Amino acid sequence: MLFDQLQLIEPLLRALQAEGYTRPTPVQQQAIPPLLQRKDLLACAQTGTGKTAAFSLPILQLLHQDELFQKGPDGIKALILTPTRELAIQIGESIATYGKYLRLRHTVIFGGVGQKPQTDALRSGVDILVATPGRLLDLMDQRFVHLQHIKFFVLDEADRMLDMGFIHDVKKVIARLPQKRQTLFFSATMPPEIAKLAASILTNPVTVQVTPVSSTVNTIQQSVYFVAKSDKRKLLHHLLEDRSINSALVFTRTKHGADKVAKDLNRSGIRAEAIHGNKSQSSRQLALSNFKGRKTRVLVATDIAARGIDIDELSHVFNFELPNVPETYVHRIGRTGRAGASGISISFCDEEEKEYLHDIQKLIGKVLPVVTDHPHVLVRDGMPKPPAQPRTSPTERKRFQPKRQSQFSSRRPSSPNKGSALRWGSESRENNY
Repeated sequence: MLFDQLQLIEPLLRALQAEGYTRPTPVQQQAIPPLLQRKDLLACAQTGTGKTAAFSLPILQLLHQDELFQKGPDGIKALILTPTRELAIQIGESIATYGKYLRLRHTVIFGGVGQKPQTDALRSGVDILVATPGRLLDLMDQRFVHLQHIKFFVLDEADRMLDMGFIHDVKKVIARLPQKRQTLFFSATMPPEIAKLAASILTNPVTVQVTPVSSTVNTIQQSVYFVAKSDKRKLLHHLLEDRSINSALVFTRTKHGADKVAKDLNRSGIRAEAIHGNKSQSSRQLALSNFKGRKTRVLVATDIAARGIDIDELSHVFNFELPNVPETYVHRIGRTGRAGASGISISFCDEEEKEYLHDIQKLIGKVLPVVTDHPHVLVRDGMPKPPAQPRTSPTERKRFQPKRQSQFSSRRPSSPNKGSALRWGSESRENNY
């Protein structure tokens, strides 16, 4: 099927053609027709499937047609709510690209930057608003944003909203929307809490499910390396010695961990930058720009910061630390293998992360191949010990002796079990944001 078979108007087709897009992805093919019929939509499609175009193209077309034939009051007519600054910017860029031949105005608002440029744009008049929950509620309270004329509401990455603790803010926004509206609900995964929220805000929705819930893309080659926690950075250096890895996205669970890995890579001569919530908006955008322009070979990121990353031809994703939420694994490796391209996902697993690996494999319905041909194999029962290392002097042994654990680290379990993994995971999730 081609885009011109989806009943899209000529200005949108011209914009798509200018970008080299001729064939819609499965989610676009299934979502666009019912959306053009003004039906509510519930879409479960994993990252990298073309969700942004699936909702932005119909909204642009319907708003354009409404302006031509039934011009209503001025004000914001479409609200797209998304969890992160990076994703909001990406959606804004897509709307600008697809709508460049239409006379529709849009703007993007998010926290972490001064609000004046955003409020100036709102005063000038906006048809489509892309926003993160916190900044939106803030500007609503200041009466810069009014939602009484909303015709289209998009809740994007709903599962991530839940993970980030934004669900209450989302409900506050929904309470201020007109009852009569078209609602588009997108989520990469559909846990019970998200299904309940969808049922409460959608009216007779068309359901689109491009892939099975929480499945991984078949074009991604996945593997796992068992390695001691203290050897992970050495193993990462070893693998990145392969110069065929032109660009790599490395995931850590915490912001501190991202900084530490990036610093260590730079010290070894590998150009790397970290991106996470503690970075300023300008530094995050610069890091993304450097990575997209291949000035930086490795981008180290936390899960939240990476959600808006859309990189063409990203070949490798490294899970430096396995996520404690198995669905997050699907999001992470979905950064590569996009739009049918091939990709490689490499996961490091230490002794305390085996429970996480078990949960991931249970979720995706497959066992990850184990790679043992590397110099930092974790010694496990039934596995040969690595070659003996050269003897070191007492001075060297003292120099490399691990530091004693602080009183705070005593809470972390020494061996994983189901209960301890859940408690440890909660702490990791809090630190990540």
